[in-house]
Amino acid sequence: MNSIMNIVACLLLVIMFLSGCSSNNPTSAGNSSAPEETAPASSIETITPEKSKEANMDDTEFNLQEQVIYLWEEGNIPATTIYPENGDYFDPPDFLPNMEYFPVKEGADVKGAVLICAGGAFQVRSDGEGAPVAEGLNELGYQCFVVNYRLRPYTQEEGALDLARAVRFVRSHAEDYGIDEEDIAVIGFSAGGILCGEMLLNYDGLVDGTVLDPNYVPDELDKVSADASAVSMIYSFYGRLSVASTDIEKFAVSDLPPTYFLYGSKEVFSSQIEACADAVQQAGVPVESRILEGWQHGFGAMGDWFADLDAWLTGIWGN
Repeated sequence: MNSIMNIVACLLLVIMFLSGCSSNNPTSAGNSSAPEETAPASSIETITPEKSKEANMDDTEFNLQEQVIYLWEEGNIPATTIYPENGDYFDPPDFLPNMEYFPVKEGADVKGAVLICAGGAFQVRSDGEGAPVAEGLNELGYQCFVVNYRLRPYTQEEGALDLARAVRFVRSHAEDYGIDEEDIAVIGFSAGGILCGEMLLNYDGLVDGTVLDPNYVPDELDKVSADASAVSMIYSFYGRLSVASTDIEKFAVSDLPPTYFLYGSKEVFSSQIEACADAVQQAGVPVESRILEGWQHGFGAMGDWFADLDAWLTGIWGN
């Protein structure tokens, strides 16, 4: 019965993600459409796994243009799996975890870095929760990275390792990106927020790929901390898919960063989000919660919430 309920929950979330942005259209004033799509792929440099490794070790390989950065050296990706035959998967079997870099506009003051995890019930990654969000935050002075973490048939554990690796890469190049190495935030939408929570609860600090794969060979980047100094849960929570955690003891011992909860007044998981936020606060973690009137699950870059998140991050980082 539990497996059937989990399947139903996954299907429900996928349907909400795919239809949410088109149905999220409250009549209140000030609602805006999503920003324009990002530049064509042909204008974005691709950093191969080999070049990523070189960039970690040699700053001469580094540049600040839009690019796709592969997170692991090919042949040394922890906890890989063989895709079952006849499966319907969002990513092909040869998918390599990566992140897309969206630089701050030239001449703008850089405030920090934000790593963005789109949602999609760990089945897909929603387009409306990636590039449009990065572009909106770019305008406010944030170096942004959209993390393309592993999806089904992988679990949120492998995805959390991908996110931790992305944080390490950004921190190792903090000077290049013009940020303080402590000014790194992770934000996630729905399942992407759950992924952020998984990373912060179990895979931050110096935890490396050997925790899931004894055959993984740690490298220089694993010596860099995967800690984040802020996290934003956008219609999301700490926990598992469709099930929020209220484990105060676990939250208290996990050294969680300040947490910002954002969701709409029509959010289907509002009671779980609120219960999780209360538990996180009881654990001694600074918490801010915001509700967007008239919005439901899946609003993505819509809803005019960027300025409020900016004010919150600025207050934490003191810039």
